[in-house]
Amino acid sequence: MRTPAWTEDELVLAGALVVRNGWRELRTGDREVHELSELLRSLPIHPAEALSLPGFRSPDSVSRKTTDFATNHPGYSGGRTRCGNPTLQMIDALISREAEMLAAAQAIEDGIGSGQLQLLTPQPDEVDDSGSTAVEGRLLVRRALVRERDPRLRRAKIQQVRRRGGTLMCEVCSFDFTVTYGELGADYIEVHHVTPLHVVGTSKTRLDDLACLCANCHRMCHRSRPGESWRTPDELRAIIRASAQTGPHAASASVS
Repeated sequence: MRTPAWTEDELVLAGALVVRNGWRELRTGDREVHELSELLRSLPIHPAEALSLPGFRSPDSVSRKTTDFATNHPGYSGGRTRCGNPTLQMIDALISREAEMLAAAQAIEDGIGSGQLQLLTPQPDEVDDSGSTAVEGRLLVRRALVRERDPRLRRAKIQQVRRRGGTLMCEVCSFDFTVTYGELGADYIEVHHVTPLHVVGTSKTRLDDLACLCANCHRMCHRSRPGESWRTPDELRAIIRASAQTGPHAASASVS
């Protein structure tokens, strides 16, 4: 078995360490490097066989990764180490969204320290079709999906919509399951956290923090691409509007 590539969860933790160190690399003997090495080896991501591999997330390997982050920062004036595109994407994310990414790293650290993340079962949508996750990390996406699929939370959100006299339909595209599927689609909807859980913290979820979405829009809100994996309903609506104006249907409409 080859040493597994660094995942987004691991990269956000290593990158956060470099940011907190003023974008400077850390040496193998540094206490923070040894602490991160132990943390990375405890993440419920890689198979157990990885732990027996020589040098797997050892202090040496962690130190080398901090060098990748430090030397590939745009402000670094010396020679750059060679690193993969995921590390470069994480550097961009840490520069453009520093506070959010540091919060994501802290959420992973807190979740591992409390044992919560180890207890979560893998979710089918935590990894996108290309086999990768977004820079926030698979574990945070897993935690979000587990909470969003909590049947008690979903029932409570549906009850809130009913009490307010609203129609149970997708808040992004207005798809109504009952209109399309009749009785089979009655009371069916999915829920999505409007704000990433690592931003709002571990506080109890409020119903007003949830949006009712169809399955397609929910997947699009979570779909990973470089630098992001979380879209609010407003952001997704903006994407739909932009696509309608610039997509092939818009072009054909303008011709006609």
